[in-house]
Amino acid sequence: MLSIPINMPLHKFIVCNYTHSLSSGTITWQSPSNIALVKYWGKYGEQMPMNPSISFTLKNCNTKTMLSYVKKNSDGFNFEVFLDGKREKRFASKIQKFFERVEVYLPFLKDFKFKIETSNSFPHSSGIASSASGMSALSLCLMDMERQMQPAITKDYFNEKASFLARLGSGSACRSVEGPLIVWGEHQKIEGSSNLFGTKFPFKVHKNFQNYQDTILLVDKGEKQVSSTLGHDLMLDHPFAEQRFRQARENLSKLIPIFEKGNISEFIKLVESEALSLHAMMMTSMPYFILMKPNTLEIINRIWKFRNETGSKVCFTLDAGANVHLLYPETEKKTISKLIKKDLSQFCKNGEFIEDEVGLGAKKL
Repeated sequence: MLSIPINMPLHKFIVCNYTHSLSSGTITWQSPSNIALVKYWGKYGEQMPMNPSISFTLKNCNTKTMLSYVKKNSDGFNFEVFLDGKREKRFASKIQKFFERVEVYLPFLKDFKFKIETSNSFPHSSGIASSASGMSALSLCLMDMERQMQPAITKDYFNEKASFLARLGSGSACRSVEGPLIVWGEHQKIEGSSNLFGTKFPFKVHKNFQNYQDTILLVDKGEKQVSSTLGHDLMLDHPFAEQRFRQARENLSKLIPIFEKGNISEFIKLVESEALSLHAMMMTSMPYFILMKPNTLEIINRIWKFRNETGSKVCFTLDAGANVHLLYPETEKKTISKLIKKDLSQFCKNGEFIEDEVGLGAKKL
């Protein structure tokens, strides 16, 4: 039986009144995706993680969201969603659920009609989780509105609450507000870490991990056969759940000295183990499922072969899907670029891949 932590009080994010009013306007924020090094898999309550996670914030894979608003007198939520200029009614239910969850923290939501215009810097349906960048960008726009109505809001409070709201839209979105390394979930060795929002990794990070590179090999661009939401739910009765949650906590502890000392060899072991552990949970759940594809495994084997032959520090990680994230130091950028074009791109859908690197978080446009 899993032990469920008690929810923390949320009163700090509930605003009783505003000092300023708004009638209409437009706000634009750009927010990045992120790639977890220690994976979050399994949740409880309203998007609370069963284990802590840590991620690199990305730079080039981002979502730009323009939020237009105008005061209204009618009841209920009123919004329209556009993706790349086209109305997207299929996103309506997700935004509706998000608004319902966050209304207590943003009491002005029913006072405005919203137009949400969003676009991704990466190809649509490319298999990169756009929910993290998309929900964080929307949350930042809404927080920007609140800051205009309550100018006394501090930067720290703004980022913390934006991360908190983003989590209620998509769990991993709380790790996309800031960068370059963000922790989500309570961990005894990381002061200030929280299940409610992402926090900056507070310890020293060696120069070996500065400007770390992430090239995303697009093995499969189709919709996943099993959604992440269902995958998380299957952890509630998973026979190895407790061991997995303990492993994640221990791996996050191990990363602290790895980052401090710049030990890339130990980083590789831990990150690849985490990726395979995530997929092992999928393959041993009930019902069980496999999201990796034959080309995913081919790429992994070729990475291992290349590393053994050359001494390279390239490694891989995986999200809940078939695509492979190649992680490597900036010093190996030219070498890995040749490897991808010469050997690995043949296993990508239409030879496609995306070159990215660690970034510093969201920004207002």
